[in-house]
Amino acid sequence: KIFQAIVSCVGGDGTIYIIPKSYETALNKLMTEIQNTFKGLGLLIPYCWKKGEACVVRGSDTVWYRAKIVEVSGSTLQVQYIDRGYIESIPQCHLYPTTFYTGIPPFCIPCQLYKTLPIGNFWQQDAVDYLQELLKNEEVEIHVKELPGNPWGKLSISLYFGGMSLSSFMAYQKYCVAEDCQDIQKLEVFEGDLPPSYLLQPLPVPGETFPVTVTHLVSPKEVYICLDSSETFTKCSATERAASRDSESLNKALKWCNKIVKTLPHLTSFKKELPCLAEYVDGLWYRAKLLSITQLVPVQILVQFVDYGTYLVAPTSRLRHIPCHLLKYPVQAVRVLLAGFRPASDDKNVERIPYSPEWSLKALWTMVDCVEGKRLSASILSVSPEVTISLYGDDKNLVHLKLVEMGLAELDQ
Repeated sequence: KIFQAIVSCVGGDGTIYIIPKSYETALNKLMTEIQNTFKGLGLLIPYCWKKGEACVVRGSDTVWYRAKIVEVSGSTLQVQYIDRGYIESIPQCHLYPTTFYTGIPPFCIPCQLYKTLPIGNFWQQDAVDYLQELLKNEEVEIHVKELPGNPWGKLSISLYFGGMSLSSFMAYQKYCVAEDCQDIQKLEVFEGDLPPSYLLQPLPVPGETFPVTVTHLVSPKEVYICLDSSETFTKCSATERAASRDSESLNKALKWCNKIVKTLPHLTSFKKELPCLAEYVDGLWYRAKLLSITQLVPVQILVQFVDYGTYLVAPTSRLRHIPCHLLKYPVQAVRVLLAGFRPASDDKNVERIPYSPEWSLKALWTMVDCVEGKRLSASILSVSPEVTISLYGDDKNLVHLKLVEMGLAELDQ
C-alpha cells in the first residue's frame, strides 16, 4: 500500500512516527473534543500513577493531548503522546488520568525503514538528530513493505521525500546500509566533459490563448513567462496541466533539496550553461545555470535562475552541484518577446536602461506595474527565430497599450 503521511517525530531509537493524511480529519475532531472536555490545569491532588496508564497531558502549547505513562520518577512523569509518538518528561500537575478515548486507537504509526541496517546496528545520535531535522512535520510518501508481527510492533516501510528514498539518502550519507540503494544515483552529480542540460518547457500551439505569469522583465519588450494553470482559469490545455504537475513536483523536490543542500558538493567546474543550485537573496536554493565569470579575485559568477529568468552575481560559496533528479523537470520560465509595439521615437525621458538604451527606465517600471501580480494571458504568434507572443492583461486588453497611451512606446504593426 502507498499513501501520504506527516512525520510527527523521530524517536531516540530511530523509530519514525507517521500520521496518515487520511487520518487528519478524525484526529482534528478528536483534538477539538478533548479541548472542550478538559480545561484549566491538570490533577492537583496526590495521585498514584502507574506505568502504562492512560491520561491526557497539557503540553507546552497549552493544548491537551492523549498520552500514556512510560515511566514514574518522583514528581515528574515520562509520558508518550500516543497520537504524536514523542516522549517527554512532564510535571504531575500537567496530567489528568482518564479512561476517555481509550477505545480509539492511536493515530500515529511507529515505523522502521525496510531492510535498512544502521551503522553499529543501532541509529547513532547524530543520525537520529539528522532524521528529526529532515523529516519532522513534513509530508512524505509511504510504501508499506511488511506488517509487524504484533499490533504494537513497527511497520516496515520505504519512505520517499521529494521523489528520493530515505534509505538511499541515509546510506549515501554513510549513516546506514540499505539493501535497495537505486536512488543513490539521483543524488550523484555529473562527471565528464559533456555538461548536462535542462529540458525545455513545451509550449501551447500558436494561436491558443493560455494563462501566464511574468516572472522577470529584461526590458518592456523582453520578458520571462511561466505557464499558469491556477484554479482561476478553468479551461487548461494538456500542456498547461502537464506544466502544472511538473511545477508542483519540482517545488516539492526543491523544498527537500534545501534541507539537504549542505550535503551537496560545491561547484569546482565553471563551464558556461552548466546547471547548478544557487542560493538566492532569500536564503533559499534554486535551479540555475552558469553564464559567465564576472570577477576573478574573489571569483564571482553570473548565474541565471532558470525557473524565473532572474540573474544574480554570486560567489562560489553560493553555488553547489545539482542532483541528477532535478534535471528531469523542464525549465519553468520561457524567454519571450512581446509583439505589437516598439520604443517611442520621441520619448524624452533621460534615464535609460543601461543594457537596452532604446527604452527609458520609466517605460520599464510602467510595464512592471502592468504585469506584476496580475492575471495575464498570452497567445503565441511565432516560435522562430524567437518565441513571440501577444500579452493580455486581466482586462483582456494588450498590456502594452498603457505604454502607448503614456507616450513611452508606439504601435508596431
